[in-house]
This record gives sequence, structure tokens and C-alpha cells, in this order.
Amino acid sequence: MTPLWDASRSHVKVVLRDVVVETQVGLHPWEQHPERPTRLLVNVEMYAHTEAMRPGEFIDYDPIRAALKTWPTRPHTPLLEQLVEEVVTLCFGNPAVEACRVSIIKPDIFNEVGGAGIEVYRLRPEAA
Repeated sequence: MTPLWDASRSHVKVVLRDVVVETQVGLHPWEQHPERPTRLLVNVEMYAHTEAMRPGEFIDYDPIRAALKTWPTRPHTPLLEQLVEEVVTLCFGNPAVEACRVSIIKPDIFNEVGGAGIEVYRLRPEAA
């Protein structure tokens, strides 16, 4: 079986870079104060092979951006992994997206670290 993603073929990559959003997230005691949200940097890349796209079809990053803008009002989330999975699901909401990479970084979590976080790369699950 041929893998879904083949980077040797022509493709398009749509990106949202360094989206800054504040939300309630984290396991550390200092992250669980509603009056002090955690600042996050979110990066999203969505990939599609160009020959698989219909004429006029495009990958719209607006739904991802709109969802991120709601994060300041969401309830506390213990793990970044949950937030990443939500963004991955949004990426695959566009039928043209064959793969995506999502990272969420806490740039202010530790004084001696430029940032700590998570990054995932996912292929669209095959249809059942």
C-alpha cells in the first residue's frame, strides 16, 4: 500500500505561524489561577498534494484562526495534548488537507527555557 503522504510530489503547505493566544492550561499549581492565563504560541501547517485538489479548491486557515481566538474563554485544560488534538481535528475538517503539523509552545513557562510544548505531525486517517 502506498503511504498517503508523499513529499516527493508537488504539494501546497498552508501555515499559521506564531499565533499568540492566552488560555487556562497546565498541570503546575501556578498555571491553575484563572486570573493568570498561560501565553501560548501556536503553529499550524496543513498539507495537500496539488494534483489531488479540485480546480478552485483551497485550504482555508480561517476556521483554525477563529477557533484559536475562542481559547481565552474556554475552561481550564490540563494538557497541551488536548489542545493539539482539537487543532488537528479542525485541520482535517477541510477535505483537501492530507496531513498537518501542529505545535503549541508555552514560551513563558520556565525562566531558563525559550519554551516548552508539544508538536505532532499527522496524516489524515484513512476512511473506514
